[in-house]
Amino acid sequence: MDGADAAAGGTPRPFAKAVRAGDFVYVSGQVPTMDGEVVTGGIIAQTEAVMANIISVLELADCGLEHVVKVGVWLDDPRDFTSFNSVFAKYFTAHPPARSTVQSAIMVDAKVEMDVIAYKPV
Repeated sequence: MDGADAAAGGTPRPFAKAVRAGDFVYVSGQVPTMDGEVVTGGIIAQTEAVMANIISVLELADCGLEHVVKVGVWLDDPRDFTSFNSVFAKYFTAHPPARSTVQSAIMVDAKVEMDVIAYKPV
């Protein structure tokens, strides 16, 4: 897959957007950035941005959210858990994936980061 987008300031990132290993696609952690800058707004706007980034990367591997089997979530502030879930639930309705959610300091101004594992036989 393509390498990660350049960070703010044009510094290359030393990892791939996603890697296919057999029938699995591992998507690197996605943060709420657009054009290298963190999206302004609260947890809802930032979660929507992260989901858009995940969908975009999954498309590179000919996958969609329906192929996601596991999600890792990092929240900067655990008080955002309910609001985060309200957005997450819109995208994963019929067959929700397994998920882990932890609190972690993320990059400056980012409130959420997510990575996913998708399964789609080649």
